[in-house]
Amino acid sequence: MAKGSALASIQISLVLLLAIFVCSEADLLDPYYCCRGKETKITVYLQLFTGGPKTTSVAVAGAPGRPRTLSEFGTIFVNDANMTEGISYRSPTIGRAQGLYIVSARNGSSSQGLFSLLFSNSQYNGSTLEFQGPGFNLQTGGPTSEIPVIGGTKKFRLARGYGLFKIVRQNLSLNNTVIMGNITVVSNNKFE
Repeated sequence: MAKGSALASIQISLVLLLAIFVCSEADLLDPYYCCRGKETKITVYLQLFTGGPKTTSVAVAGAPGRPRTLSEFGTIFVNDANMTEGISYRSPTIGRAQGLYIVSARNGSSSQGLFSLLFSNSQYNGSTLEFQGPGFNLQTGGPTSEIPVIGGTKKFRLARGYGLFKIVRQNLSLNNTVIMGNITVVSNNKFE
Protein backbone atom coordinates (compact mmCIF):
# COMPACT_ATOMS: atom_id res chain seq x y z
CA MET A 1 0.00 0.00 0.00
CA ALA A 2 2.83 2.38 0.91
CA LYS A 3 4.58 1.49 -2.35
CA GLY A 4 1.44 2.47 -4.37
CA SER A 5 1.05 5.85 -2.64
CA ALA A 6 4.75 6.63 -3.16
CA LEU A 7 4.37 5.89 -6.87
CA ALA A 8 1.26 8.10 -7.05
CA SER A 9 3.15 10.92 -5.29
CA ILE A 10 5.98 10.67 -7.80
CA GLN A 11 3.54 10.75 -10.72
CA ILE A 12 1.75 13.80 -9.31
CA SER A 13 5.09 15.53 -8.74
CA LEU A 14 6.15 14.85 -12.34
CA VAL A 15 2.86 16.20 -13.68
CA LEU A 16 3.25 19.36 -11.56
CA LEU A 17 6.83 19.85 -12.74
CA LEU A 18 5.71 19.43 -16.35
CA ALA A 19 2.90 21.96 -15.80
CA ILE A 20 5.33 24.47 -14.25
CA PHE A 21 7.72 24.02 -17.18
CA VAL A 22 4.98 24.49 -19.79
CA CYS A 23 3.67 27.61 -18.05
CA SER A 24 7.14 29.15 -17.78
CA GLU A 25 7.81 28.48 -21.48
CA ALA A 26 4.44 29.96 -22.46
CA ASP A 27 5.62 33.36 -21.19
CA LEU A 28 8.39 33.28 -23.81
CA LEU A 29 5.96 32.83 -26.72
CA ASP A 30 4.97 35.77 -28.86
CA PRO A 31 1.66 36.89 -27.34
CA TYR A 32 0.29 37.88 -30.76
CA TYR A 33 0.50 34.30 -32.00
CA CYS A 34 -0.47 32.54 -28.81
CA CYS A 35 -4.15 33.16 -28.29
CA ARG A 36 -5.30 36.64 -29.19
CA GLY A 37 -3.66 37.34 -32.53
CA LYS A 38 -2.11 40.49 -33.93
CA GLU A 39 -4.28 43.60 -34.00
CA THR A 40 -4.02 45.86 -37.05
CA LYS A 41 -5.79 49.19 -37.59
CA ILE A 42 -6.22 50.47 -41.13
CA THR A 43 -7.97 53.52 -42.58
CA VAL A 44 -9.08 53.33 -46.21
CA TYR A 45 -11.15 55.52 -48.51
CA LEU A 46 -13.54 53.96 -51.02
CA GLN A 47 -14.07 56.08 -54.13
CA LEU A 48 -17.56 55.29 -55.46
CA PHE A 49 -18.77 56.75 -58.75
CA THR A 50 -22.44 56.16 -59.57
CA GLY A 51 -22.36 57.60 -63.08
CA GLY A 52 -20.18 58.98 -65.82
CA PRO A 53 -17.06 57.47 -67.39
CA LYS A 54 -15.60 56.38 -64.03
CA THR A 55 -18.69 54.41 -62.88
CA THR A 56 -17.82 51.91 -60.13
CA SER A 57 -21.30 51.07 -58.82
CA VAL A 58 -24.00 49.60 -61.06
CA ALA A 59 -27.52 48.36 -60.35
CA VAL A 60 -27.75 44.87 -61.86
CA ALA A 61 -31.18 43.69 -60.67
CA GLY A 62 -34.31 44.87 -58.93
CA ALA A 63 -37.98 44.22 -58.36
CA PRO A 64 -39.92 43.80 -61.63
CA GLY A 65 -41.50 47.02 -62.81
CA ARG A 66 -39.70 49.11 -60.17
CA PRO A 67 -36.84 51.58 -60.69
CA ARG A 68 -33.32 50.44 -59.82
CA THR A 69 -32.35 53.21 -57.43
CA LEU A 70 -30.18 53.52 -54.34
CA SER A 71 -33.23 53.51 -52.08
CA GLU A 72 -35.53 51.05 -53.88
CA PHE A 73 -36.21 47.82 -51.96
CA GLY A 74 -34.75 44.75 -53.69
CA THR A 75 -32.24 46.57 -55.88
CA ILE A 76 -28.89 44.79 -56.15
CA PHE A 77 -25.73 46.79 -56.80
CA VAL A 78 -22.30 45.52 -57.82
CA ASN A 79 -19.29 47.62 -56.84
CA ASP A 80 -15.69 47.73 -58.01
CA ALA A 81 -14.37 50.87 -56.34
CA ASN A 82 -10.89 52.29 -56.09
CA MET A 83 -9.49 52.11 -52.55
CA THR A 84 -7.15 54.99 -51.73
CA GLU A 85 -5.01 56.04 -48.78
CA GLY A 86 -6.48 59.56 -48.72
CA ILE A 87 -9.83 61.25 -49.18
CA SER A 88 -9.09 62.55 -52.69
CA TYR A 89 -9.75 60.23 -55.62
CA ARG A 90 -6.30 61.32 -56.83
CA SER A 91 -4.67 59.83 -53.69
CA PRO A 92 -2.43 56.79 -54.19
CA THR A 93 -4.40 53.62 -54.84
CA ILE A 94 -3.91 50.86 -52.27
CA GLY A 95 -6.38 48.38 -53.70
CA ARG A 96 -9.98 47.72 -54.76
CA ALA A 97 -13.27 47.31 -52.91
CA GLN A 98 -15.35 44.74 -54.77
CA GLY A 99 -18.67 43.22 -53.88
CA LEU A 100 -22.37 43.74 -53.82
CA TYR A 101 -25.07 45.13 -51.68
CA ILE A 102 -28.80 44.69 -51.68
CA VAL A 103 -31.24 47.36 -50.57
CA SER A 104 -32.88 45.14 -47.96
CA ALA A 105 -35.18 47.47 -46.02
CA ARG A 106 -38.64 47.97 -47.50
CA ASN A 107 -38.30 51.73 -46.94
CA GLY A 108 -34.85 51.72 -48.63
CA SER A 109 -33.01 52.88 -45.52
CA SER A 110 -30.56 49.99 -45.16
CA SER A 111 -28.76 47.31 -47.11
CA GLN A 112 -27.11 43.93 -46.75
CA GLY A 113 -23.52 44.00 -47.96
CA LEU A 114 -20.95 41.43 -48.97
CA PHE A 115 -17.63 42.83 -50.16
CA SER A 116 -13.88 42.30 -50.25
CA LEU A 117 -11.03 44.74 -49.83
CA LEU A 118 -8.27 43.58 -52.17
CA PHE A 119 -4.95 45.21 -51.26
CA SER A 120 -2.31 46.04 -53.88
CA ASN A 121 -0.02 48.32 -51.86
CA SER A 122 3.42 47.11 -50.78
CA GLN A 123 2.48 46.58 -47.13
CA TYR A 124 -0.49 44.23 -47.70
CA ASN A 125 -0.05 43.27 -51.38
CA GLY A 126 -2.25 40.32 -52.34
CA SER A 127 -4.02 40.25 -48.97
CA THR A 128 -7.79 40.54 -48.68
CA LEU A 129 -10.36 41.31 -46.01
CA GLU A 130 -13.90 39.97 -46.31
CA PHE A 131 -16.92 41.83 -44.91
CA GLN A 132 -20.53 40.74 -44.59
CA GLY A 133 -23.42 42.25 -42.73
CA PRO A 134 -26.21 44.75 -42.53
CA GLY A 135 -25.56 48.41 -42.90
CA PHE A 136 -27.13 51.62 -43.99
CA ASN A 137 -27.29 52.54 -47.65
CA LEU A 138 -23.68 53.69 -48.05
CA GLN A 139 -24.42 55.84 -51.07
CA THR A 140 -27.44 57.74 -49.80
CA GLY A 141 -26.26 58.49 -46.29
CA GLY A 142 -26.94 57.70 -42.68
CA PRO A 143 -24.90 57.23 -39.53
CA THR A 144 -21.67 55.29 -39.27
CA SER A 145 -22.16 51.65 -40.16
CA GLU A 146 -20.34 48.85 -38.36
CA ILE A 147 -19.74 45.83 -40.58
CA PRO A 148 -18.02 42.66 -39.32
CA VAL A 149 -14.85 41.23 -40.84
CA ILE A 150 -15.59 37.58 -41.50
CA GLY A 151 -12.22 36.50 -42.87
CA GLY A 152 -9.16 37.34 -44.89
CA THR A 153 -6.21 35.99 -46.83
CA LYS A 154 -2.40 36.25 -46.74
CA LYS A 155 -1.45 38.78 -44.01
CA PHE A 156 -5.04 38.68 -42.75
CA ARG A 157 -5.43 34.90 -42.67
CA LEU A 158 -7.94 33.85 -39.99
CA ALA A 159 -8.97 37.52 -39.57
CA ARG A 160 -11.82 38.74 -37.43
CA GLY A 161 -12.81 42.26 -36.53
CA TYR A 162 -14.96 45.10 -37.73
CA GLY A 163 -15.02 48.12 -39.98
CA LEU A 164 -16.66 51.46 -39.23
CA PHE A 165 -17.75 53.00 -42.53
CA LYS A 166 -19.15 56.48 -43.09
CA ILE A 167 -19.59 58.95 -45.90
CA VAL A 168 -17.01 61.72 -45.64
CA ARG A 169 -17.56 63.50 -48.95
CA GLN A 170 -20.14 63.67 -51.71
CA ASN A 171 -19.71 65.53 -54.98
CA LEU A 172 -22.97 65.21 -56.92
CA SER A 173 -21.58 66.95 -60.02
CA LEU A 174 -18.94 64.16 -60.33
CA ASN A 175 -21.33 61.39 -59.13
CA ASN A 176 -18.67 60.73 -56.47
CA THR A 177 -19.15 59.47 -52.92
CA VAL A 178 -16.14 58.90 -50.64
CA ILE A 179 -16.56 56.42 -47.82
CA MET A 180 -13.98 56.27 -45.05
CA GLY A 181 -13.42 52.89 -43.44
CA ASN A 182 -11.70 52.60 -40.07
CA ILE A 183 -10.94 48.91 -39.80
CA THR A 184 -9.74 46.96 -36.78
CA VAL A 185 -8.60 43.43 -37.54
CA VAL A 186 -7.18 40.68 -35.36
CA SER A 187 -5.45 37.95 -37.34
CA ASN A 188 -3.48 34.94 -36.29
CA ASN A 189 -1.21 34.53 -39.27
CA LYS A 190 1.85 32.48 -38.35
CA PHE A 191 2.77 31.96 -41.99
CA GLU A 192 3.80 35.47 -43.10
